[in-house]
Amino acid sequence: MLAIVAAIVFGLGFLLDLVNVRIPGGISGTTFMLLGLMFLALHQAGVGTASIRSYGGWRGRTRR
Repeated sequence: MLAIVAAIVFGLGFLLDLVNVRIPGGISGTTFMLLGLMFLALHQAGVGTASIRSYGGWRGRTRR
């Protein structure tokens, strides 16, 4: 999920850089690039990803 958010942020930053626009408050294409890199780092660290344990784990068939 965070990788998708990073891709969207990178796309917005790329468009802002292409048209050379600065949003009031000092936000530029470089700001979006750094924000996207932060989301990618969080994604690589495993933040926001679902694990098997969060869904109750895998319960296989038991033989008697």
